[in-house]
Amino acid sequence: MAYANQPPAPQTMGSANTVFIMEARFDLSYLTTPPGIIKCVIIVFSLIGFICVQSSAFWSNGRGVYFNLVAALAVIYSGGMLLLYLYHLVEKYHNIKWLKIEMIVSIAFVFLYLIASTIAVAFGSAAFSAAGFFGYLSMVLYGFDAFLKAKALKAGQLAQGHRTVNKQTHVVTPPALP
Repeated sequence: MAYANQPPAPQTMGSANTVFIMEARFDLSYLTTPPGIIKCVIIVFSLIGFICVQSSAFWSNGRGVYFNLVAALAVIYSGGMLLLYLYHLVEKYHNIKWLKIEMIVSIAFVFLYLIASTIAVAFGSAAFSAAGFFGYLSMVLYGFDAFLKAKALKAGQLAQGHRTVNKQTHVVTPPALP
């Protein structure tokens, strides 16, 4: 209950400004962020799995072809997204829902790698088992990346760029008494 002699509580008002730099520029700082590290490690694991299957005598088996297809798609997708972030093209084209796209594609790769790694390990070849191991690791990393993207979407974060928040406190004084 507010009394007549008490001044009103200060009111805070704020505004958020989103800053986008519209020119493309090369910046390696993305490689130090968790999503950048995840993309690099996925590329390495996918290449190792691809090489394991290709070095096997059974590389032309349907299981090997499917695993290599998934691994090659993962390298192309993750490498492409890594380049888009390194050159700040994600920030330049900020109207595209990058976080949502990445989350959906990461979830799709979780299931693709689950199937590819399971059928590769079930084949019984040592090279296919090694490829399946790296496929499972890639699957876990894609799942973690999807989790990070979902968390960022829920928090309203930007894929790239920064948002500055300015808060001002306004104190309302009562009118003077006559």
